[in-house]
Amino acid sequence: MIGKFTQMHTLNLDFSASLTTFGKDCFTCMPNLKCLSLCETKISNLWTTSASLANIPNLVELRFQSCLCCDDTKACPRSLGEKLDESTSYNLIHETSRESMDLFSNVEDELLSAFPVGNYYNNRVQEMVSESDESTDSEVDFSSTHRGISLLEDFTYGSSVWNGLLDLPNEIFPWGSEDTEESWSNSSISKPTSHISRIKRLSYHPSPICYEKHYREYLIASFPKLKILDNRPIIKADKDRAAVIYSENFEYLPYQRTNKESVVSILKNRETKGNKSRYYYSRSLGASKVGCTILPSLHPLSITTTNLVLSNNVRKFRPRQFEYHPSNPSLMAIGTLDGEVVVVNHESEKIVRYIPSHGTMNSVLGLCWLKKYPTKLISGSDNGLLKLYDIQQIPSTNNGVYPSGASVSFDEFDQLTSVHVNSVDELFLASGYSEHVALYDIGTGKRLQVFTNMHQEHINVVKFANHSPSMFATSSFDHDVKMWDLRQKPIHPCYTVSSGRGNVMVCFSPDDHYLLASAVDNEVKQLLAVDGRLHLDFGIPPTGSSQNYTRSYYMNGRDYILSGSCDEHVVRICSAQTGRRLRDISLEGKSSGSSMFVQSLRGDPFRDFNLSVLAAYLSPSSSPEIVKVNMLTSKDADKESLSDEHSPSVHSLGGA
Repeated sequence: MIGKFTQMHTLNLDFSASLTTFGKDCFTCMPNLKCLSLCETKISNLWTTSASLANIPNLVELRFQSCLCCDDTKACPRSLGEKLDESTSYNLIHETSRESMDLFSNVEDELLSAFPVGNYYNNRVQEMVSESDESTDSEVDFSSTHRGISLLEDFTYGSSVWNGLLDLPNEIFPWGSEDTEESWSNSSISKPTSHISRIKRLSYHPSPICYEKHYREYLIASFPKLKILDNRPIIKADKDRAAVIYSENFEYLPYQRTNKESVVSILKNRETKGNKSRYYYSRSLGASKVGCTILPSLHPLSITTTNLVLSNNVRKFRPRQFEYHPSNPSLMAIGTLDGEVVVVNHESEKIVRYIPSHGTMNSVLGLCWLKKYPTKLISGSDNGLLKLYDIQQIPSTNNGVYPSGASVSFDEFDQLTSVHVNSVDELFLASGYSEHVALYDIGTGKRLQVFTNMHQEHINVVKFANHSPSMFATSSFDHDVKMWDLRQKPIHPCYTVSSGRGNVMVCFSPDDHYLLASAVDNEVKQLLAVDGRLHLDFGIPPTGSSQNYTRSYYMNGRDYILSGSCDEHVVRICSAQTGRRLRDISLEGKSSGSSMFVQSLRGDPFRDFNLSVLAAYLSPSSSPEIVKVNMLTSKDADKESLSDEHSPSVHSLGGA
């Protein structure tokens, strides 16, 4: 938004379908804005939205959804029937006269006659109105000035039409009431009376942000001056409740820092006081930069055939898998949908080595670098091909021709999905669309054994431990994660842990202390690797889709976890120590409003708060991309600041 609007006090952006997010300084030009309406936009990210709205010092009325009887941001007349705390008296509330309350006495009859949408609707409204015997304020109204009212319109972000229309104690989430009750039962303060008699209301034209778990509590805790949210007055009990829920579910700054410090102040304290560990100051620097970054830098890797000798026409590679190099911070291996393996310098975006596809068309689904021999990597394709490449022996001319000694072929593993090398680079495992796992000897190139019937359904991922060469874990769609030990001839697992849905992913923490298991539709849990006991359930809300395949990995050592799903365009960052959510990073394509969906992701092992995401567009004509995310650098920063040096990695075993 360009210009100065110092006298503007009300802004209505309802039905702005192209509005997805705000820039860093979007609202700095309107310092006296008090009322803001954002119903039925495409705004979905709590964190970036709150950071942008923080530039409005006088904001007191805000809404992302409305009740049916309200055309502005003021308190709904029906909400005034609730008993308010004296300390929350607000002059805008008292402007509504008692006569306006009488306008809504028979509103259900008017609503039903205006919208004859069948017996299901009639019965459902009656159920909702009578749902709370403790309240008589369940009546609703509609306004003829609203655009095209249709209570049966398709809500993209809800699993059914009613998912977004009931105002449960945690806003419009179907699971909100359970979470809310649990939050109060676990908190140290008593549940207020007003909470017990909360009214079930209809919401209208919600923006996607309203479907975020604890949406209302997050905004109330983030904006203490806010008086009205979504046409409902904010009373003291709401603020108390919001403070408890926020502290239990969200992390304001990384590493549990409570206040934003300037980089200069942190460096000065490090030089003058120095009574903290170097890790403390390094983490404080990272927390400061993350706290100042509203929209993190998103940079799609542009890897094309332009610098390949054999290329007659320029084309982009279509990535399907990728892995950071274990010891070279600039290198990344990429496997493509066309069966190629490309080693790139992801900083300069130059191709270092190119390995063409072998035989029939296939996709590279498995990649794994060797740690002790960092010039070598294992590649596995969905047609069963298994190869070991030594990139040092492959010419840098990038002509796709290399000596026979540069690669070793292994016995094929049909319908392969994953490969992984053990910690001493002697063995590797392969899994696929079967219940079996194959063990290979890297030194001899032989397949040693096939372990059969390890699961009841096919095994999605097999992972060796990072430090123990004989321990490995498997995850399967049979809902089980299993730990195995090669020394015990894996006939029976060391233990089995079951999930509520099919498991897509499992990985060890860098120190092997934990297992991170990801099941379909955002069921992400951290287990103790020693015996499989549950350590943390990250409580990421499900979408209701049985095809929403979720993958999670560690970031900053084992300090944070990344989680993303193939039906969603966000990457969630959570503390691996507390489970609290730090940030959600929304992915957007090149054209405005075009969302990208998470297929895979990795934390950068050399740079804290850096990660890469393999993302796909909804359109089949668009190729997937690897997007580099830097949480320390703002998307709105000048180009000169994009070369900001990376803070050193300070991976920890926990603690401050």
